[in-house]
Amino acid sequence: MAEIVGIIEEIIFRNEDNGYTVLEVKNEEDNNLVTIVGNLPFVSLGERVKITGQWSTHPDYGEQIKAENYESAAPTSSESLKRYLASGLIKGVGASTADKLVEHFGMDTLDIIRFNPDRLTEVPGIGPAKAGTIAESFNEQREIREVMIFLQGYGISTNFAFKIYKAYGELTIPIVKENPYRLAQDITGLGFKTADGVARNMGMEFDSPYRVMAGCRYVLHQGANSGHTYLPKDELVSDASQLLGVDLQLVENAIVSLALNQSIVLEDNGDHTAVYLQAFHTAEANVAKYLMGLSAVKMELPPLDLDDMLRDFQKNEGILLAKNQKEAVIEAIKNGIMIMTGGPGTGKTTTINCIIKIFEQLGAKVRLAAPTGRAAKRLSETTGREAKTIHRLLEYGYSDDGDQDVFQKNEDDPLSADVVIVDEMSMVDILLMNHFLKAILPGTRLILVGDVDQLPSVGPGNVLRDIIDSGIIKVIRLTEIFRQSRESMIVLNAHRINQGELPKLNIPEKDFFLDRRESPAKILETVVDLLCRRIPNFGDFQPVRDIQVLSPMRKGVIGVNNLNLELQRVLNPPGSTKAEKVSGDTVFRVGDKVMQIKNNYKIHWERIGLGNQVLEEGDGVFNGDVGYIDSIDDEEREIKVIFDDDRIVTYDFNQLDELELAYAVTVHKSQGSEFSIVIIPLAWGPPLLMTRNLLYTAVTRARNMVVLVGREQVINAMVNNNHIQNRYSGLKRRFQNTFAALGDLDKFNIFGSRED
Repeated sequence: MAEIVGIIEEIIFRNEDNGYTVLEVKNEEDNNLVTIVGNLPFVSLGERVKITGQWSTHPDYGEQIKAENYESAAPTSSESLKRYLASGLIKGVGASTADKLVEHFGMDTLDIIRFNPDRLTEVPGIGPAKAGTIAESFNEQREIREVMIFLQGYGISTNFAFKIYKAYGELTIPIVKENPYRLAQDITGLGFKTADGVARNMGMEFDSPYRVMAGCRYVLHQGANSGHTYLPKDELVSDASQLLGVDLQLVENAIVSLALNQSIVLEDNGDHTAVYLQAFHTAEANVAKYLMGLSAVKMELPPLDLDDMLRDFQKNEGILLAKNQKEAVIEAIKNGIMIMTGGPGTGKTTTINCIIKIFEQLGAKVRLAAPTGRAAKRLSETTGREAKTIHRLLEYGYSDDGDQDVFQKNEDDPLSADVVIVDEMSMVDILLMNHFLKAILPGTRLILVGDVDQLPSVGPGNVLRDIIDSGIIKVIRLTEIFRQSRESMIVLNAHRINQGELPKLNIPEKDFFLDRRESPAKILETVVDLLCRRIPNFGDFQPVRDIQVLSPMRKGVIGVNNLNLELQRVLNPPGSTKAEKVSGDTVFRVGDKVMQIKNNYKIHWERIGLGNQVLEEGDGVFNGDVGYIDSIDDEEREIKVIFDDDRIVTYDFNQLDELELAYAVTVHKSQGSEFSIVIIPLAWGPPLLMTRNLLYTAVTRARNMVVLVGREQVINAMVNNNHIQNRYSGLKRRFQNTFAALGDLDKFNIFGSRED
């Protein structure tokens, strides 16, 4: 067994996912450089370490030590201490700050940071806030090392180990020891199988009730990830038994136990028993109840001549409304809740504007919202009025004690509005709909707008379609394509696709094209050429800002993952003045187009004006928000991203798993967004994925031009594939049953009267 004590002179390679590192240590015994390889995730340049392991000889790289154990040893010279502090390990400390600290405190610097951080303010340029950041970062790194050693003993990768630490903090080790299955429940991306491996290594029995219950919850969560609000019991029992390798009866017993402790809810659906996770059952029941309440309130109509108001609107706007547009306006005024749906070019925006103006003439307070920042921004631009994301409208924030994330607007403090209009409703899942309806006071008119033929929400539920299919809420479907929209092949082809007809391609002087290519490699080559040369030469279009590549899939040559690597290479290549940061398999670089891939309700944002004045600030960045990397600061260990709506968000390096490159995005992630030009690469793929409504959704994201790249046979196959994956959702049935049980809707008022 070899033992080396020395200073880390160079980190040659590090895999951020699993912590595998190749480094060189200057051995204190003879001052020779020794190559060390092994799982060393948190060692830093300039750090003094003690490493034990076995000598080996690599055929290409020569002699090296395969590290088996390592521990940090305090630096023994001021120079090594400075280098250690400046390595990027401690947030807020770069080379300049490291020099100042060591010059002021000498070899006591680490003890000062750990035990007496208030003294750091003695150093010029370090105020109380920065001193706190340095101390917190230093102590966090110490705790992380202990956690890493513990978790990696059970085969957990560095990235997941850090996520676990961020979730549990200093309690990580006792929590994991007590119940390792919490990992699958609490840590995004860490599956049941990993947690199960940890539990088994800790000695938990194969048929332990805790294991079987955790497996059942995992299967239900997987169902939710696929869009289901529940799973039939027989399907749950079968899937869990197969996953766990245990008898069906053990799963049955676990389901009973989960129901008794109220983790799940069992409900008779006639031909099957539905098994819900508690949160989805509560949300679904609430949504049905609130919708019934809103639809039951009889609206008092002020004296008005709608015909005159409609004529005035048409005269002022210089337009003629179609019959169903007029009907939508009238029904919006008459009903407590109304749904308007329709495809592109059918006048949804014009109708919304007419509804807003008439209500404003009546003195009503109108609020506008959409599920995503981009959709809200577009709604604001088309109406000339403020529109917010649903989260911002509901004032998402923290509870009074600061320990819990909550929507401030709810049944106890509802929205102040006479009319609320929500656009892009197809994107709203059951959980968000529940929170939203809690804040709508009965007597408020609610107008839901969306295209029911688009892909359903990424989250669980099928809210818009379920409400429409229930037949209880008033629905107006806009069908007439207006003359100006009929000039666009994007609009006409979208409707053709939706009706199962093949799109018309490559009509001269139009806006819908197919560039025929046979192989995925040729498709990729053409996409790059379109972005970099052909489309920018065709018009005044910026490749990154104006053109969006939408792919049906993530994997493969023309999947999102590979497309982003290739497009980053040509659109934002490395440069000597461009800062960059490697995170996992991704290189983030200043200027990169990036997307937030999970809701983060706590992260802070600001809008900055002249002189760096903060014009507005708040919390929350949401799945699908797109922005551009403005700066990367290695010393502060952070990346600043400017999102499309001018929000500036600062990400710690440890939060980069929330971002991904967005030169290409999946069609699902593009929902609610509109782009000047859309390029859609198409090759053969799984039939469950390559569907008509996916192609329809992709095409309708474009405003000025669509370019399909691939084989015409693939387009034809998608148009003919009208498979819509069924989602297990009880909202429609629950809504109808509630209505039937009440009988006389006029007598129904679960909320009481509206108070002025």
